[in-house]
Amino acid sequence: MSVLLSLLAKLSGLSLVAFGGVNALLPTIFDVMVNQEHWIDGQTFSDYFAIAQAAPGPNFMIIALLGWHIYGVLGAFLASFAIALPSSILIFFLQRLILGIQDPFKKKTIQYAAATLAIGLILSSAWQIAIQINHSVAMHVLTIATIGLTLFTRWHPLYLIAIGAVLGVLGFI
Repeated sequence: MSVLLSLLAKLSGLSLVAFGGVNALLPTIFDVMVNQEHWIDGQTFSDYFAIAQAAPGPNFMIIALLGWHIYGVLGAFLASFAIALPSSILIFFLQRLILGIQDPFKKKTIQYAAATLAIGLILSSAWQIAIQINHSVAMHVLTIATIGLTLFTRWHPLYLIAIGAVLGVLGFI
């Protein structure tokens, strides 16, 4: 039971700073789950992240997978609840506050600041995850090539996933 309470407390606290969603918190969640609590190993975390990203639906599916790994169905439910409820309550009250602001310039400033913060946290998260899961030169090259192809081409991300899968099956990464 103490594992469930710890899971609930840690994810609830992280939920309150989840600007940009769960993806912005991935390095911190990785650190808590793998390095601090030792509930899961790094490879399994990476596998769950890949499953969550490949599956349709919300990005926070990784939270349910981690909770399930730690404590079964009850862990999946409580982890999802813990990551969603506190931030939802906070956003409810912040949205009411923002809607009460009459000055359109102040509203736009707040919206742009929040968007900039979310984008920065997501990019920082992507960088930290890449550093933690890339263990070879080939993996770093693949990451850089994927970023380049994403930025400078109109390739669908599924093509990039397929290329990564083929390289993995062939043993290059």
